[in-house]
This record gives sequence, C-alpha cells and structure tokens, in this order.
Amino acid sequence: MTETGSRFPAGPAGGTGRLAALDGIRALAALAVLVYHVAVETGAALHDGFLGALLSRGDVAVPVFFTLSGFLLYLPHARAVIEGTAAPRAGAYLLRRALRILPAYWLVVAVALPLWSPEHVTDAATWLKLLLLVHVYDPAPWWSGLGPAGLAQMWSLCVETAFYLVLPLLAAALAWFAARKGADPGRRARRLLTALAAISALSYLWTLLVYYPEYRPHLVTWLPRSATFFTPGMALAVVAVWARREPDGPAARAVHAVRASAGTLWLVAGLAYAVAASPVTGPRFLGIDGVWSGLFELALYSLVAACLVAPAALLPHAATPMGRLLATPVLRYLGRVSYGVFLWQFVVLRAWYSLSGQQPFTGNLVPNLFAVGALTVLLAAVTHHLVEEPFRRLAHRLTSRRDASVTTSPEPSVPAGAS
Repeated sequence: MTETGSRFPAGPAGGTGRLAALDGIRALAALAVLVYHVAVETGAALHDGFLGALLSRGDVAVPVFFTLSGFLLYLPHARAVIEGTAAPRAGAYLLRRALRILPAYWLVVAVALPLWSPEHVTDAATWLKLLLLVHVYDPAPWWSGLGPAGLAQMWSLCVETAFYLVLPLLAAALAWFAARKGADPGRRARRLLTALAAISALSYLWTLLVYYPEYRPHLVTWLPRSATFFTPGMALAVVAVWARREPDGPAARAVHAVRASAGTLWLVAGLAYAVAASPVTGPRFLGIDGVWSGLFELALYSLVAACLVAPAALLPHAATPMGRLLATPVLRYLGRVSYGVFLWQFVVLRAWYSLSGQQPFTGNLVPNLFAVGALTVLLAAVTHHLVEEPFRRLAHRLTSRRDASVTTSPEPSVPAGAS
C-alpha cells in the first residue's frame, strides 16, 4: 500500500488484497454468533442477570457482517465515483458472488434437509426456495421459526444475497446522483454520504411498515429492514476514498480522528451493546416487543457495527495495538473460514445435542461451547479448503480478464447469521 500525501496513512482505498484487521473483525463476529447460539441452546442466555442479558444479544454480530459487506463491496464503486476509475462490471461481480457463497451453502442444505426434515426431501418447491435463498419470502412456510431445522440462521444469508443483487443498481443510482452537474470529487463524496443517510432511514420507515397497519413479522428478514446496517460500511468506503483523494480535506481529518480514538470507538460499541442487552430492545428471543423496541434495536446495533468496523476499515492494521491484535495469524485464519462457521454451526449444534442426549435449553455452556466450537471450526476449515477455495479460484479465472477492478478489491464479508 502506498501513501497519497505525507500526513495521511496508507489505507484500503489505495491498497490491494485483503485487509488483515478486517479478517480479525470477521473472526470475532463469527465467534460471537457461535457463542450466542450455544448460549441459547444451553439456556445460559435465558438466565436472569446481566451475563444472561449480554449472551442473549449476541445476534448484534450479524449487523457487523453486513457493515463489512457494505464497506468491501461498495469500495470500488466509491472509488469509481470519486476518483473516476472504472466501476466493477455487474456480470463478473455477480458471478464471483454466486461462486463465493452458493456451493458451500448448497452442501449444508443437502446435509441438513434430509437429516431433520426427511418428510420434505421430495418437495421440489422446498428445495428450490432454499437453494435460491428465497425461503424468507414465503409468508406461510411449513417450518416454524426462521427456517428448517439446521438452517434457521440462513435468513441473514438471504438478506446478504438480496444486497448483492441490488448493489449494482444502487451503485449506479448513487453515481448518477453524486456526479450530476459535474460536481468536483469532494462534492460527489458529500452527495454520496447524504444519499446513504437517506437509504439508512429506509430501515426505520420499514420497521413502521412491519407494525402498521398490522404486525407482519416476516418483513423483519427482508433487506429494507437491514439497510441501515449496510450503509455505515458504504459510508466508510466513501470516507476512505475521499480521504485519499484529498489528504488535507475533511475526510482525511476524520480518518485521523478515528486513528486517535480507535479504543474509544470500541468502548462506545461496548456501551451500546450493554444498552441493547437491556429491556429497551424488547424481550429475549420472543421477537421485537413493539415498534419502539424495533427502532431502538436498529439504532443501537448500527452504532455497535459502525464503531467496531470503522477503525479496522480506515486504518492499516499496524497502526494501532488493536489493529495488530486483529491481524494475528489465528484471527486472520478464523476470519477466512468464518463463512463455514456460519454455515455449519446449527448442523453441529443439533447433531451434538442429539448424540450427547441433552435436551434443548439445558447443559453447561463452557463444555458444550468447546465441543460445538471445535467441531464447527473443523468442518469450516475443511469446507473452506475443499469447496470455497476451489470455487474462488474458478471465479478469479473466469472474471479476471473481464474486470480487473473486481479482482483487486478486498474479499467481501459473508454473514454469520443469528436465528
């Protein structure tokens, strides 16, 4: 990575390859979701008291993944608008995304559905909805909760996939809005940030739609409700590119402020998480209690995600002790296999409880977390090396000649969803 200006540190907008600190964030978020699911299954997250409340809100890690995706996927588009470079071609981008997420996901569906829903194995409609990641749009599915047994967390992958599909059109609309009347780079960046703030507001309007004129809980798992989690990452991409374009401008000063207060931002994230664990966001595991609880949850989860991701997104990993910690080899590797951790955790958790003879909402958190975590990471590593990496290399070969800007962008995030 090279510098553009003596007072502005090297950063993601001008570099290539994976950002090491973001791998660390991804790893921590994946582990947080795993702890959350095991805490629910063992009943630890149902206990009264502060610890149980904290464990019950581990799903806050899902917005962290959405914010990472917003940053990494929108970064080349922000660069195209502000610096005038070529934007990624939609066809190459969508092919890379499909080969990145679908093969490993299909493998897990092929395991989970026959194991725990054998009566639906011959149902072509069920297979089609699951394989195409559109099952969350079924208003009256045969399963209870967010998905079939072993696949409940896949609702967040449906949201992520919807974002993938919408992004090329959204980026084109943002580019048109930002560049109209021949605006200079700084003004284009400001217009992008203004538009992203408006898109973020859509989530709050959508929450009102969930409750009025009647409560429709299935709308919670649709993309508009989660828009406010993607937009902070997209805004960070704009700031990163703008700061590199104008090293003495307001965006560069904002990056320096983040560098000086990275620990404070993480503290703010922790405090916001503690508030989210209070009754202000509604009862535990029973859905959102009301419209105000839903709005508070959006705001607090967005704040947590933005404050966690910003330091890692805007700074080189060696800039702070925190960054160096996030870039350690163990966390980087866990970040790379985090998609498999997301995919397999419910399969492993359900199989472990069946084999060990434990009943749901019983058991000791620590030994169950160790067993489920170890088996999940093992399966994730195998899937990463035998499925994900071969298809990633295939995608690279198929698209590298068509769209160089896609191949040199950092690897986007995939979710570690919560049930």
